[in-house]
Amino acid sequence: MSASSATIGWIEAAQGPVVDVRCDQLPVIGQALDVINGNEPYVLVVHQHLAPGLIRAIALHSVSGLYRGMPVYDRGAPLRVPVDPSCLGRMLNVFGDPLDGGAALPAHSYRNILSPPPPLSETLPSTRILETGIKAIDLLCPFVRGGKTGLFGGAGVGKTVLMMEFMHSVSNAMQGVSVYAGVGERMREGHELWKEMGEAGVLPRALLVFGQMDESPGVRFYVGYSALAYAEYLRDTLNTEVLFLMDNIFRFVQAGSEISGLLGRMPATVGYQPTLLTEVASLQERIVSTRSGAITSVQAVYVPADDMSDPAVATILGHLDSVVILSRQQAAKGIYPAIDPLRSGSRMMDHRILGERHYRVARAVREHLSRYRELEDIIAMLGIEELSPEDRRTVERARRLQRYLTQPFSTVAEHTGMPGERVALAQTIADCEEFINGKYDHLSEADCYMKGAIQ
Repeated sequence: MSASSATIGWIEAAQGPVVDVRCDQLPVIGQALDVINGNEPYVLVVHQHLAPGLIRAIALHSVSGLYRGMPVYDRGAPLRVPVDPSCLGRMLNVFGDPLDGGAALPAHSYRNILSPPPPLSETLPSTRILETGIKAIDLLCPFVRGGKTGLFGGAGVGKTVLMMEFMHSVSNAMQGVSVYAGVGERMREGHELWKEMGEAGVLPRALLVFGQMDESPGVRFYVGYSALAYAEYLRDTLNTEVLFLMDNIFRFVQAGSEISGLLGRMPATVGYQPTLLTEVASLQERIVSTRSGAITSVQAVYVPADDMSDPAVATILGHLDSVVILSRQQAAKGIYPAIDPLRSGSRMMDHRILGERHYRVARAVREHLSRYRELEDIIAMLGIEELSPEDRRTVERARRLQRYLTQPFSTVAEHTGMPGERVALAQTIADCEEFINGKYDHLSEADCYMKGAIQ
């Protein structure tokens, strides 16, 4: 990206990614600046006005090689990315430059990565569910088509695997396009995703935008906005449905916390930045459906120490339509996907939206699983023989349902040795109804475990 010929000032100090620039005319907050060191360009983003002639910016590259007195050039615009229909099938970085070894995108038109959401009059409400083929999700916490869903869980409980399976399952069914934002990702994960999407045949209708874990906090902070700019562009130009996946939005919050600390702001609750609510809202409020198309978002959310009351987790939670909580206790029992059916939920759980039968069966499944959880301590201490016949029957059916809601995934088939299964929602409802009515009381728990449809 070439710098403008207009010199705006010079570097006064550089401490880590924080660069102070002395200038005659203050650029606006969010403006992109360039520094050229030989053939190496450095991009800065203005974050603070310190004095009438002094600004503080965050560098999006390593600052080795910068020194006092270097000229700084004004780009004349905020950070922006080149947009073109040929972006599909590519892997890009925060600037829209290729990471896949391919040619650069045509620079005919650009889109600012920081922009306001569409006017309220242009947005459309989400009133349909998105069928994923994953039994536990479709039955108990259905995703909202054109809405926002969060996959919550601590380290190692299966957030990324579930997200990859969701993308694999839904991308063909939606007949739309996918945008994947890797926020603070390990390059290993990015490489695996790139190869698997190519093998699955979904890459030509997908775009991957990565900001790696070893890059500047500015890159990890802005890469989500870059990916969202591409999702908005595809929604508005192709007039189609866009599946926007982000892994992991908690790292976006962490990057904002790093930047806040580097800028010298006083931390707020539990050490998070005082601007936490504003930063999360600036990203989430742009994920909307308009008359030209819909953006359906699925976001993985790391839960620190499995504490759902963490301020970052609670802030993200407030923006979501559906919540899928992954439980370490479920994973320890070998229940995969490790979804906690009693804590997960969706605003679509309404009989007027789902229909009477789906709503009734989902409630009955929850009641069975809830009763089983209440009786677990008694069973552990006294044994199942001490329960009343009615409670014993409820527990046995709940255990079969719990195992029925497990499912082998296509994305990990080579590790598990089991081919992936996709189950239609109507089939899941029918199977669960028959479990509750006692039709499958003769089956052992092993017969229900890691299967697709029960037939």
